[in-house]
Amino acid sequence: MAKSRRQFLTETSLGLLATATAYRSFAQQPGDLPPGAPPAFGTGPAVGPEVSPSTFAEAEKLVQIQLTASERAMAASSWRKTMAALYERRTGPRQVKLASTAAPASRWDPMLPGLKRGAERDVFIRANVDPGPLPARDEDIAFASVTQLSRWIEQRKLTSDRLTRIYLKRLEQFDPKLHCVITLTRELALAQSKKADDEIAAGNYRGPLHGIPWGAKDLLDTAGIPTTYGAEPFRNRIPTEDAVVVRRLHEAGAVLVAKLSLGALALNDIWFGGQTMNPWLLEEASSGSSAGPGAATAAGLVGFAIGSETGGSIVSPSMRCGIAGLRPTYGRVARTGAMTLCWSLDKLGPMTRHVEDAMLVLHAISGPDAADLASVPSHLDFDASASVRGLRVGYVPRWMNENPATAVDRAALEVVKTVGMVPVEVTIPNWPYDSLNLILFAEGAAAFEELTLSGGLNQLKAQVPDAWPNIFREARFLSAVDFVQADRFRRKVAEEMARVFSEVDLLLVPSLRDEILTATNFTGHPSLTLRAGFVEVSKARSDWAPDPNNPMPTFSPPRRVPHGVTLFGRLFDEGTLGRAGMALERAFDVVNQRPPGF
Repeated sequence: MAKSRRQFLTETSLGLLATATAYRSFAQQPGDLPPGAPPAFGTGPAVGPEVSPSTFAEAEKLVQIQLTASERAMAASSWRKTMAALYERRTGPRQVKLASTAAPASRWDPMLPGLKRGAERDVFIRANVDPGPLPARDEDIAFASVTQLSRWIEQRKLTSDRLTRIYLKRLEQFDPKLHCVITLTRELALAQSKKADDEIAAGNYRGPLHGIPWGAKDLLDTAGIPTTYGAEPFRNRIPTEDAVVVRRLHEAGAVLVAKLSLGALALNDIWFGGQTMNPWLLEEASSGSSAGPGAATAAGLVGFAIGSETGGSIVSPSMRCGIAGLRPTYGRVARTGAMTLCWSLDKLGPMTRHVEDAMLVLHAISGPDAADLASVPSHLDFDASASVRGLRVGYVPRWMNENPATAVDRAALEVVKTVGMVPVEVTIPNWPYDSLNLILFAEGAAAFEELTLSGGLNQLKAQVPDAWPNIFREARFLSAVDFVQADRFRRKVAEEMARVFSEVDLLLVPSLRDEILTATNFTGHPSLTLRAGFVEVSKARSDWAPDPNNPMPTFSPPRRVPHGVTLFGRLFDEGTLGRAGMALERAFDVVNQRPPGF
């Protein structure tokens, strides 16, 4: 028998009270209620703009659900009393501003219950090799590895001052071609290099980064030096404190020579100073968002750089520019003082010309910080001389024969065998991994809510549909329910990745294979991208959606550019990534080739 409307409302209100007893009614005065009666949900004053059934009919298209006419009518008649007030934190009258340092209460932990947290000991043994004689030409010194540079400095064959001046000169000389420098830190660099030389002369050698010039992606705070995020609204922003990573590199004795470009607010490669270009092919951009670190490192303008990745921003420019990019496990490197795009995704890591260099830098910057709630203590077990024989390297056979794989990727799989590692076929489910990006877009829109609502996003150079201004505005219409479901899907993906890494020690994949790049960024697994060979391209490549009005340059004959492969490792097992990467790098034997003209 159908319930009466009174019975329905009575029983439904009890159900609502189970989840909404904290909602206070301003319409019901205490004197109107029997003693001890709770306030009823949905009896407060109507707030917000008027809505109608047609409002919901149109909104249904955005969230891809469908209500009946009666459901639509009920929602429209009750929305302003039931749901609209939930936006009071943002719309008033009791607005609460959220500081940029305020992290969400929920925290993503990539370590599923029962998983072992990577290495069980701290061991760091670098390669014990002779760096050879110091080259006579500044250009040859500039392109040397950090491993060589550090030995020459330690042996006092090279001063930090000379090396710093070499890089400062190259930054000034080649930046007009590359557009990779936002701020040259000449005064600081010369002071730090002098201090390094004085300390080393006095016998106080701090370690392999002492006296080595480096560049910071310009989302790392530097005290008294602009940190602009590559975005017009922040171009005059000057922090008062160093980011934790910057401070750790200062403590290691490294010399900061430049703040390097990034795509505005960490997307792609366009910033307020232009577009950062690939030193191997000046007609195409270097890829982003760690565009400046990628270009400057590849062109021999810095010893190493620090980049960041949320969804591919270390992997992509490292592959295109032909360098080594190490994306650490989520939580290994504290992000305090770095621009937040996505609390549960952002990672900071080294970008270098050689694999061992990346490990030297990772060793210096690893560790938690109390202000980064996601950072955790971890061990780094790395022995450059340890054998890689017998390591199981997983690969997906189908991916090796589909775009974006190339002959270089397929050849790399054969090299795995020649160095003694064992290729193992693996599979991952055919799931819609891009659905996870709902989390990225929602967190990014939350991080830059004030800039979105104030109209500050309109100042950014890139205003195309696939740039942040449009995405952040669109993200306001994503469903909170679907956000929770995406978070649940994330855990399911993490469980699947745990299964894969129970079968293999590493994964070798085409660097820009979307499924694994997306999945591992969300699960927090570390990656190492390294140059594996060269390919020829007849058309410039771009991070941006095709624009028919501005076609990309074409080349006849095709141009030769580097191509990288990517290894993915177990959580907090960067040591295995490093030694496997070093073995492959030696076997590929292409790491010392330089971009023409630099």
